[in-house]
Amino acid sequence: MTERVAATPGLYPLPDWAKETLSDLKGHQKGDLLSGDESEAIVEEYDEVRAEYVDDQLEAGLDLISEGQGRWDDMIAHPLTVSDAVETGGIVRYYDNNNFYRDPRVVDDLGFSGDVAAELERARDLVDGDAPLAATLPGPYSLADLATDEHYGDDAEFQAAIAEFLAAEVEAFPAHETLFLLEPSLVTNPPAEGDEERATDAIATVSDATDADVVVQTSYGALDEKLYAHLVDEAGADALGLDLVAGDRDDTVYNVQEFGSTDSLSLGLVDGQNTLVEEPETVAERVEWFESQIPAEGFDRTYLTPNTELFYLPANKYRAKLNALAAAAEVLD
Repeated sequence: MTERVAATPGLYPLPDWAKETLSDLKGHQKGDLLSGDESEAIVEEYDEVRAEYVDDQLEAGLDLISEGQGRWDDMIAHPLTVSDAVETGGIVRYYDNNNFYRDPRVVDDLGFSGDVAAELERARDLVDGDAPLAATLPGPYSLADLATDEHYGDDAEFQAAIAEFLAAEVEAFPAHETLFLLEPSLVTNPPAEGDEERATDAIATVSDATDADVVVQTSYGALDEKLYAHLVDEAGADALGLDLVAGDRDDTVYNVQEFGSTDSLSLGLVDGQNTLVEEPETVAERVEWFESQIPAEGFDRTYLTPNTELFYLPANKYRAKLNALAAAAEVLD
C-alpha cells in the first residue's frame, strides 16, 4: 500500500511581524544581504521565525517538518551567497515570476560553509522528535544555471563543483528523513541534448551524500521526456517531484506511463503561487486521478506537496495550504 506523506519543501513567506524588524536590522542595500555572520539581534529574530514555521507545520499535522528557509534572501541561490568564494552581482529575475535574486558570481574554489546544516540543527531542536525532519537544498543543476561562473571556466567543471559543494553541505546535516533538491531549471532551461547525463551525474553526487530519501522536486510544468527518462534511471533519487498544477500535466502523465518512474513520487498538488486555497477533497482527487492513469500497483510513497515553494503567498494563505495538504493525506487514508 502506498504511504501518503504531506510535506512542503522550500522557502516560506516571512511572518508580517518579522518583515519590518528584519528590514531595519539588515538594511536595504546590496551589501546588506546575509553573509552567515549576522548580528545576535538578527539571529534571534530568525530563531523566532523558524519556531513559528515549525509550529505552523506541527499544528497543521504535516508528516515531514522543514526548516522553512526564513533566513534565505531568495528561493534558491542562498547557499552560494553565503560562501566566501562568491561575490554578489546584480538583480536577476527568477524564471517567469516577479521575484528576484542577487546574481551569485563564483570567483574562487567553492568550499564548505555549513550554513544550511546550522539551520537544520536549530530546526531539529525545535521539532524535538515530534515529527521527522526534511531538509531542502537547491539542486545542483538549477544552482549552476542561476549562478555565474567567473572562476572554473568550463560548464561541466562548474556544474560538478556546485554538486561537490552541495554534497559537502549535506554530509554535515543532522539526521533527516528526506532531502528535497529543488530543480525548477530542469523544466524552464533543460540541459541541451546530449548533456542530460551531466545533469543527472551532478544530482547523483548530492544524492549519494545522504542516507535519507532524496526527492528531486521540479516545478513550472512537465519535464522533457528524454530528460525525464534520464532522471528516473540515473539521478539516484528515491522520488521525482512532478508539477500537477501546470497546464501540461497530461505530458507529465505520459512520461510516467511511457518511461516508468522512481519507486516513490512527489506530486505538486496545490498552487504555490495562487491565493485560492484548495479543499482537501480536491487535493485528494488529484492524487487519485493521477494514480488512476498509471498502470502500476502503486508507489512506495507519494509525497503531497505544493507545485512551487510557498514563499509567494501571504502568511495566512500559506498556513491554509499546509492544512489542506495535511487534511488531504488524511482523506486518502
